[in-house]
Amino acid sequence: MSARQTIRRAAAAMRDGSLTSVELTRAALKAASMTESQVHAYLTLDTEGALQAAEMADSELGAGDDRGPLHGIPIALKDNMVTKGIETTCSSRILSGYVPPYSATVVERLEEGGAVITGKTNLDEFAMGSSTEHSAFGPTRNPWDTDRVPGGSSGGSAVTVAVGSALGALGSDTGGSVRQPASLTGVVGMKPTYGLVSRYGLIPFASSLDQIGPFTRTVADAVDVLSVIAGHDPHDATSIPGSVPNLDAGLGRGLDGVKVGVVSEMQRDETEPAVRGAVANIIEQMEANGAKVQEVSLPSFEYALSAYYLIAPAEASANLARFDGVRYGNRVDGANVADMMSKTRADGFGAEVIRRILLGTYALSAGHFDAFYGQALKVRSLVRRDLDAAYEDVDVLVGPTSPTTAFELGAKTADPLTMYLTDVFTIPANLSGHPAISVPVGLDEAGLPIGFQVMAPALGEPTLFQVAEAVESIAAFDQEPELAGSLA
Repeated sequence: MSARQTIRRAAAAMRDGSLTSVELTRAALKAASMTESQVHAYLTLDTEGALQAAEMADSELGAGDDRGPLHGIPIALKDNMVTKGIETTCSSRILSGYVPPYSATVVERLEEGGAVITGKTNLDEFAMGSSTEHSAFGPTRNPWDTDRVPGGSSGGSAVTVAVGSALGALGSDTGGSVRQPASLTGVVGMKPTYGLVSRYGLIPFASSLDQIGPFTRTVADAVDVLSVIAGHDPHDATSIPGSVPNLDAGLGRGLDGVKVGVVSEMQRDETEPAVRGAVANIIEQMEANGAKVQEVSLPSFEYALSAYYLIAPAEASANLARFDGVRYGNRVDGANVADMMSKTRADGFGAEVIRRILLGTYALSAGHFDAFYGQALKVRSLVRRDLDAAYEDVDVLVGPTSPTTAFELGAKTADPLTMYLTDVFTIPANLSGHPAISVPVGLDEAGLPIGFQVMAPALGEPTLFQVAEAVESIAAFDQEPELAGSLA
């Protein structure tokens, strides 16, 4: 059997007795064994632990103990979420060999829900990147074309879902790191409202921006994963108190009467023609299916990228100070403490992490704080204000997820600015804290996936999923990478 099926279909089959979790998990592990040499999506594949969890799930389901929609489902985890007893590296040499003594809240909730954790996935080091090339353990490759990147920083998680070595996966989204790789690999990727999912146990990049979200093959599957991991956590001071919105309330309701805003600032000249065409086609069909479409201008979007690349590195420079060879990190001996810390960080951090730490430290320095970091925070407030004003007139905002499809490995690593521009459409939702989702809607002339982004106001997940499901139905995207197709 193939593990390339939806979570909902697999869950139904396990409950009617036509499928077991062990069979499903073995299929996912087989897919990993057949594809990992080509894509390098996993850093750690926990074969023994996954099969033990699958056996337990079968036993519980057979006894009538149903833990929910992910019971018995193979799920992969980005390797910046700590896992008790399983190495967690953030794709960095400085954490190589680190085995945490506890698990992140999202991991605990998956395990409490009966999910089968298959392993830890590759990422740009400390989640700093947009291509999963900045990993100390080698890049992840796109299964649609292994000479191209899968996007980042959660590229490994996206690829596990694309090839079927997991039915769902978790990533972290700081500036688009779930949605952009979802777009480039042809899967669904969703960033929840900031605070809806606990960050406890997520090794931080930029604490005011980071949010954990799911990768799945369908929008309905994303609803199921989010329903398990969402909710208040007393361990996380930024966690939203109160109950979780009814996430599937809008599923099946279509687009009739939904007010859709097309963001004019997301119609950039440098966006590839195939992307522009696919997005325009979907918007036209949304209108034909009952949506009320209007153009919306959000002037502050022009400055969002610049603001992000001051705020995120500034927070990173503070967060990564703990990796010094004393508190955390593999130590390199030196003549004195200062020399030891310097050598430890020089040896342990890659070039992109060092670049961002230096940028962030400079932006926070006494002589430049107001001119750089202070101004960036003002722009962030403008972005949030513009979005809040827009949502007074429309229910959702739409546009491309990424200005391009997957680019070749190495094409942008020599010029960081061109790499940073790949996140130009995803960053605003992180600055505002609002939810957003990427849905695959087609292929370009090279056969590479194109993603369509839907954004909604804070805690607007029910409407977000409603519209995303309708887009999914309109696009009827059912292609799969040849690499995955060969596994069937």
